[in-house]
Amino acid sequence: MKVVIAIDSFKGSLSSIEAGMAIKEGILKACDAEIVVKPLADGGEGTVDALFYGTDGSEVKIDVSGPLGEKVTCTYGILKGGKTAIIEMAQAAGIKLVPKHKLNPLYTTTYGVGEMIKDAIDRGCRNFIIGIGGSATNDGGIGMLKALGYEFYDAEGLPVNPIGNDLSKIASLKTDNAHDKLSECSFRIACDVNSPLYGPTGAAYVFGPQKGATPQIVEALDAGLRNYSEVVKKTTGKDTSSIAGAGAAGGLGYAFITFLNAKLESGIEIILDEIRLEDDIKDCDVVITGEGKLDYQTTMGKAPIGVAKLAKKHGKTVIAFAGGVTKDAYKCNDEGIDAFFSIQQLPTTVKKTMEYDVARYNLMSTAEQVFRLISMFL
Repeated sequence: MKVVIAIDSFKGSLSSIEAGMAIKEGILKACDAEIVVKPLADGGEGTVDALFYGTDGSEVKIDVSGPLGEKVTCTYGILKGGKTAIIEMAQAAGIKLVPKHKLNPLYTTTYGVGEMIKDAIDRGCRNFIIGIGGSATNDGGIGMLKALGYEFYDAEGLPVNPIGNDLSKIASLKTDNAHDKLSECSFRIACDVNSPLYGPTGAAYVFGPQKGATPQIVEALDAGLRNYSEVVKKTTGKDTSSIAGAGAAGGLGYAFITFLNAKLESGIEIILDEIRLEDDIKDCDVVITGEGKLDYQTTMGKAPIGVAKLAKKHGKTVIAFAGGVTKDAYKCNDEGIDAFFSIQQLPTTVKKTMEYDVARYNLMSTAEQVFRLISMFL
C-alpha cells in the first residue's frame, strides 16, 4: 500500500512536515506501507518552509524595513538552481509584526517587501513565488515599488511617504529608475482574495478594520487608493483597479499586477504545482490531508480541498485529520474528502491540545487506529 501525506500545519502546534511525520509514524505502527510525506501550505504563513523543504532549496536571512519602518529580520527561500525565490510578504509587512496598540494602516508600509525582492534579484533570482496573506498594510504597494526604484510625488513635486496616509497626495509618478532587471523577472502571486482595489468590496473597506482602521480611516484609505489608481491610469494607461485580487494585502495585489505584470493565482494551486504532488498521487492508494480545524471555510479553497480535488482527479481515497471539526465540516465530504477524523481524545482544554507533544501524539495515535481498520480490509 502506498500512502501520500500532504497535510497543512496545525497552527501553534505542528508544522506541515511535523504533522506529516506523526501520521507516518502512526501508519507504520499499524501496517507496512510505502509512505510519501509532502509539505503543504496555501500561500500564506508556512509557504517558505513548505517549498524550502519540498524542493531542496536554500534559506536567506536579511534585515529589511518592517511595517512601521523599524528593522526586522526576514527569511525567504531560493529553490534549487538559484533562479526562483519564495517570499512571504508577511515576513516584512505582516500584521503579527505590529503591536496591537499601534495597528493603523495609515502608517504601515510594504517597503520591506520590495527590499526582499531586490535582494533576491541581486542574488540572481528571476522567478518569484510570493504569498501576500497576513498583511498589516494598505499602502497600495507603493512601499514595495519605492524600494524597487519607482517614484511617487505630490502636487509640489516632493516624494510622498510610502504609507497609506500619503496615497491621496500622489499627483505623479516616475518609472525611469525602476530596477533594471525587473523586466527579466516573472511573478506568481499566491492570492485567494477577490477584492478590487477600492470601493465597498475593496481593500480598505473589507480588510482595513482588521488592521486597526476606524470608519473614518477606511474612508480616507479608500479615497487614497482611488486617487492612486487614477494617477497610475493617466501615467501608464493601465486600468487594473477592478481586477479580482487587486485589493489583496491592502492593494499590494494591484501593484504587482500593474507594475510587475504579475499573475495572481490560487495559493494552494501554486504549492501543489511546485511540490509536484500529482506525480506521487498517480500511483498511490490513499491520500491523507487535513489542518488544525475542518469547517465550512475549509471548502472555500483551502489547502486540504486542493489536495482532495487533485486526488479525486485520479480516483484516490482521501482521508483528513484535524485538531477539531465543526458541525458544518460535513461539507468537506462534498469536496472530495471521503472521511475526516478529529484527533482529540480525552476532554481537555484547547491550550492543552495545542501543546506540541499532545498534538503530535494525538495525530499519530489517530492515524494508527484508522490504518489498523483499513488494513483489516486489504
